[in-house]
Amino acid sequence: MTPEQLITFAAVAEHRNISRAAEALHLSQPAVSGQLRLLQDAFGEALYVRDGRGVRLTPTGEQLATHATRLRDCWRDAHALRDALRGLERGTLRIGASTTPASYLLPYLAAAFHRRFPEVKLETMNGNTSDVIGMLGSLDVALIEGPVGAQLPSDTIVHPWHDDEIVAIAPRGHPVAAHAHADVPDTRVPLAALGEYPLVLREDGSGVRQIVERAFMKAGVPMRIALEIAGVEGVKEAVRAGMGIGFVSAMSMRHEDGALCRLALGPQPLARHFSILVPHAGAASRVAQVFLDLCFAEEAGEIAAVSAAK
Repeated sequence: MTPEQLITFAAVAEHRNISRAAEALHLSQPAVSGQLRLLQDAFGEALYVRDGRGVRLTPTGEQLATHATRLRDCWRDAHALRDALRGLERGTLRIGASTTPASYLLPYLAAAFHRRFPEVKLETMNGNTSDVIGMLGSLDVALIEGPVGAQLPSDTIVHPWHDDEIVAIAPRGHPVAAHAHADVPDTRVPLAALGEYPLVLREDGSGVRQIVERAFMKAGVPMRIALEIAGVEGVKEAVRAGMGIGFVSAMSMRHEDGALCRLALGPQPLARHFSILVPHAGAASRVAQVFLDLCFAEEAGEIAAVSAAK
């Protein structure tokens, strides 16, 4: 039994999935499986069993997970202390981001940070909101969209950050496009006007999907879901292909060539908020704090200017 095997087991216990644990640890799945096999051999009994696409811990595994998680947290705290003492001359910053901030905000933030601190290595991981929250144990900072939820590590600090609006999109020739008037930019389309058409939604766990589903439910409008597809670009391509009306962040429409029609939803904007999460904040590194400060400085400066220009 080695510390590495216990840290690996702690990741598996957290994610309840070997593939996701491997991604979080930046290891191959065979490497993780090999460490788990050696750990089970050391204990002489099963620590987990397969359960659908994931794993379920045995009673012995649940007991061991408590000790393994404590060891992993101490290891992270020691690394955070080392990075804090090193300062910003070198080190690594691990950033997680859900789909929209990963695509439309993080590139500008990463570029601004790299210009100031070129010796700090940036590692990024992305997924939908639920995926990123599941990765928190392996991150220094996370940028997420939509509701944060209650299942956060106890030492995670949540900072409200950026505002965003969800809009509907349709091909220019779609009947609902008649609601969009270029000369009346504040025109809004009621959800009831969309209920009779097929809809394209993001995958489960998406912040956009959660907000859209709640809005339709609140309005009492049934949803005719024609397709569920992962990612913002997947939604846009499905709409272009004629699958139905989609829903995306307004900022994801900056670079569109006019083939898609953007429709503001009403009577009130379908707004949401982005948040910045700082896990294991009690031992947060100096580099994480500097990146956090940069996020708030750039929100009112470079990011806003880029958004307006696009």
